[in-house]
Amino acid sequence: MSSSTPASVFDLDLRPGKPPMLSVATPDSVGWVAGHSDGLRAVVAEHGSVLLRGLGLGHAAEVIAVFHELAGLMTEKEAFAERRVYADGVYSSAKWPPNQPMCMHHELSYRLDFPGLMLFACLGAPSEGGATGVADSPAVLDALPPDLVARFEREGWLLVRNFTEEIGASVGEAFGTEDPQEVEDYCRANAIEFAWQPDGGLRTWQRRSALVRHPVTGVRCWFNQIAFLNEWTLAPEVREYLVDVYGPEGLPFTTRFGNGDEIGEDIVQLLNDIYEAKTAREPWQAGDLMLVDNIRTAHSRDPYDGPREVLVGMGDPVHLSDCSPTVEVSPE
Repeated sequence: MSSSTPASVFDLDLRPGKPPMLSVATPDSVGWVAGHSDGLRAVVAEHGSVLLRGLGLGHAAEVIAVFHELAGLMTEKEAFAERRVYADGVYSSAKWPPNQPMCMHHELSYRLDFPGLMLFACLGAPSEGGATGVADSPAVLDALPPDLVARFEREGWLLVRNFTEEIGASVGEAFGTEDPQEVEDYCRANAIEFAWQPDGGLRTWQRRSALVRHPVTGVRCWFNQIAFLNEWTLAPEVREYLVDVYGPEGLPFTTRFGNGDEIGEDIVQLLNDIYEAKTAREPWQAGDLMLVDNIRTAHSRDPYDGPREVLVGMGDPVHLSDCSPTVEVSPE
């Protein structure tokens, strides 16, 4: 097969509750992916994601080479948590407590530029849990209450962040610089409101569309991190601790309606319940590769036990303006 292999040629396993899966047997993972890259991307375009099993990815250099065969990689900005950098555009999973889930989200959906394709490669599978789940965004949108969708379509959503050195990404990790003027310039250029706090910390607000249209298919997608970055998604004891230490307005991050109104615990629970009902998951095996359309498909990470090493690539950057946003943003 050549790199122009159509998606229909692959013998995909399309079992309910599982992501689309493709079994591969090759001693040359990089060469195989190079020869089938267009076909794999066609599978993602048709199904929203695909998990390849049998590539036998064994070390970071191999993963980096495979990622570069599949996509142009982008550098992460505005990170919400620390990552290890393996190479330009190739990272570890975000550092997040193993016993806490990372709920469904679309990577960097609060940015003006975000990945169109997410790439995941497992070098070390945990002993239990830790799957990267996927959920079809148009299906999630169809399951949401119409009045709630209409409000988010009209108002968008607001991400509020308080950068500290104690928890979450620091200013330097999020913006790639600790120079206040460079941070301010970045915020102005990316439609982010900001305020420096008396203790030297930084608070930011950014309003974004909760729904977009896929830049290729035009399909409406529920595209945001409203539930994942909301305070009510945190474990109750974690939220109570953070509120006690930082105050209700000083949380490292939370989300609100676009007009600034709080999003209630009931709404966050509803979003997470619908995501879970639409989730497909498969436990990682060492050597696996997973490709995810970041606009059409949300992804998550289950809690886990034991060491877990999953490398992440953010590919094919897309600009929000190419996705028919429903709220206006005004970079300076």
